[in-house]
Amino acid sequence: MSDITIHHNPRCGTSRNTLALIRSSGAEPLVIEYLKTPPSRAQLIELIKAAGLGVRGIMRAKEALFAELGLGDPNTSDEALIDAMMAHPILINRPIVVTPLGTRLCRPPETLLEILSQAQRDALASAGDKASI
Repeated sequence: MSDITIHHNPRCGTSRNTLALIRSSGAEPLVIEYLKTPPSRAQLIELIKAAGLGVRGIMRAKEALFAELGLGDPNTSDEALIDAMMAHPILINRPIVVTPLGTRLCRPPETLLEILSQAQRDALASAGDKASI
């Protein structure tokens, strides 16, 4: 089992680039296509807490559905926002990466470096990938 998990959307360029960086570091992550296999409510809440961004910080506000549902209203509760993400996983921003060193929303992809081991960062530097991120 991998020690890195990526909550991934293969249609998202940032998500694909982050996955490529993980693989370039020498790791093969557990890839969860969260639109096909959404997190449970408890898992989503844990990802939000671990990433330290708050509920709004993990939402994909650029998604048309966000505006259609009126989720930009500052009076919308965190519970209602979580309900919306549970009903419509497309509202969960991506990619979310979990490693033994932490959890990050990897936007931009180089945010990944914060939660890779030194050996993995060294592998990226050796491969020359660090210059391309």
